[in-house]
Amino acid sequence: MDSKTIQMPREVHIGPNVIYETGEIVRNLRLPGEPLVVTGNRTLKIGGKLVYDSLEEAGFNPEIIQVSDATQKYVSKVEDKLAENSFALGVGGGKVIDVAKLASTNKNSYFISVPTTASHDGIASPMASIKNSKGSVSVKAHAPMALIADSEILKNAPFRFLVSGCADIVSNYTAVKDWRLAQRLQNVSFSESAAALSLMTAKLIIDSADSIKEGLELSARLVAKMLFSSGMAISIAGSSRPASGSEHLFSHALDKIAKKPALHGEQCGLGTIMMMNLQGGDWKFIRDALKSMKAPTTAYDLDLDPEDIIDALTMAHTIRPERYTILGDRGISRDAARNLAIKTGVI
Repeated sequence: MDSKTIQMPREVHIGPNVIYETGEIVRNLRLPGEPLVVTGNRTLKIGGKLVYDSLEEAGFNPEIIQVSDATQKYVSKVEDKLAENSFALGVGGGKVIDVAKLASTNKNSYFISVPTTASHDGIASPMASIKNSKGSVSVKAHAPMALIADSEILKNAPFRFLVSGCADIVSNYTAVKDWRLAQRLQNVSFSESAAALSLMTAKLIIDSADSIKEGLELSARLVAKMLFSSGMAISIAGSSRPASGSEHLFSHALDKIAKKPALHGEQCGLGTIMMMNLQGGDWKFIRDALKSMKAPTTAYDLDLDPEDIIDALTMAHTIRPERYTILGDRGISRDAARNLAIKTGVI
């Protein structure tokens, strides 16, 4: 029989002020060697220094490295530092966490995720998004050994990040539809349990839309838990399929085209509205759900050029040609893309 390994965090700590317990949490994990704190220029003050101090108080001798972007250049720099340290803590937003996650995977080291924003489900998933000359690519990585999500810090981040995280979760609806389509037409491996968890998470975040409020710690805690749940669906599937379909391809295409791309989750939200229409589903339900969370639903909300939306729609199928979605092998025509964006009110 075929065997399958499912990687998940050993411990998950989500709540107010848990970042101050980092040292104790890490000590109890009994990881060998010394920690490397990977953080960003801004997030050093927000959380990086707090993690460093907590580790020192727990008897560790930590080091710090700062990264500015999710590129192979910074992955390599963290890898070089990991030659002197045994495990890494990624303290920051998506870019920092993705770099620390991939570098740890490449060096076969342990990784602990300490997010300072709750903007997408990469905080706990076994996937990393890294930029190259062709744009952003999703790369398989090891799931974090532990997740330490301080809801006070997440609450204090710009509300836009939290809303982006909500939109990223809502996109699970179209991602699972694409996954089922790929199973029927391409015999792609499909996991009912991963799909069910993904859809349940999306439904829960929509049902909780009224509870998502700016400056509310409980809101930040709720979104962090939902992002963790979405990340676990990815772990169960062994693929990003439960949470990444045609709407993500659209977002990645927009990253390459737009002069100033929006947040990942925000763009996925727009993509979900349009892809749900292509899939024959209730796109108005998706649009209204996003509106209830105060998430953007039009190109104008994000100051994006309508022509960039159309261009991204027409080229989205080329981003990951091996990933079959409703866009098919040949994509959609420019006229069809324009009609789709107009019909759904995105432009």
